[in-house]
Amino acid sequence: MTTVAFLGLGAMGYPMAGHLAGQFETRVWNRTPEKAQQHAAQHGSQACADVAEAVRGAAVLFTCLPTSAEVDALADTVLGAASAGLVWVDCTSGEPAAARALAVRAAQAGVVFLDAPVSGGTSGADAGTLTVMVGGDAGALDGVRPTLAFAAKVVHVGPSGAGFAVKAINNALLAVNLWAAGEGLAALARAGVDVSAALQVINASSGRSNATENLIPQRVVTRAFPVTFKLGLLAKDAGIALRVVNDARASAPVLNAVEGLMRGAANAVGADEDHTAALKLIERLNDQEIR
Repeated sequence: MTTVAFLGLGAMGYPMAGHLAGQFETRVWNRTPEKAQQHAAQHGSQACADVAEAVRGAAVLFTCLPTSAEVDALADTVLGAASAGLVWVDCTSGEPAAARALAVRAAQAGVVFLDAPVSGGTSGADAGTLTVMVGGDAGALDGVRPTLAFAAKVVHVGPSGAGFAVKAINNALLAVNLWAAGEGLAALARAGVDVSAALQVINASSGRSNATENLIPQRVVTRAFPVTFKLGLLAKDAGIALRVVNDARASAPVLNAVEGLMRGAANAVGADEDHTAALKLIERLNDQEIR
């Protein structure tokens, strides 16, 4: 049986590794050992005390960490323990430049590095229906596709760094849709319009988006704001998107603006709040709740 390793059992990584454990010999590691032990008890994976133990002898390595900085911090240990031919699939929402640099380092150790961030949220991770956007060697991706048990759609988007670039732009677009919808709904609420009724119209019309169809009705209008994807991480991704824009010498005034808005919202509302809590800043500015 193929041996895979999974490092990082956060809100996304925990269920993703669970899907792997159902099909492969799966070793798991987390900075908090108790989380790995819990995963082993729940899913039948093997909890490892350290990174080297998890990686040694594995054919495929998955990482799912908050930022590229955490991935880079493990790189020496990973590459020192890796067998030649290991394919490292990094599902972190990371920096394109960091992916390109790590791909070069990995190749020198006989390891193939793929930047492979995911989209679909915790519900998609639970259901095993995530979308994966992959940068790096297409042949290596074809070889490990059977191990992507947590995905419903896998798309090769280009060379090293392209996966992270697509994910950052995707999340910046999420931020744009969320913020714009929040501004519009706050204005309607101040004008005396019923927000839920307005959403019914918008969601049957051309202004609809995931923000209006799902996020705002389920999290903002209800005042629930369940923390599944932190606002600080969305602000981080908007910043990566802006670096993609600048590196490409492109013009993107809306993405530029939304990066500042997300950063400001994270500072004002709290980086550890759910990303939809960014709309609390709009509510403060308008002295009007969106409900």
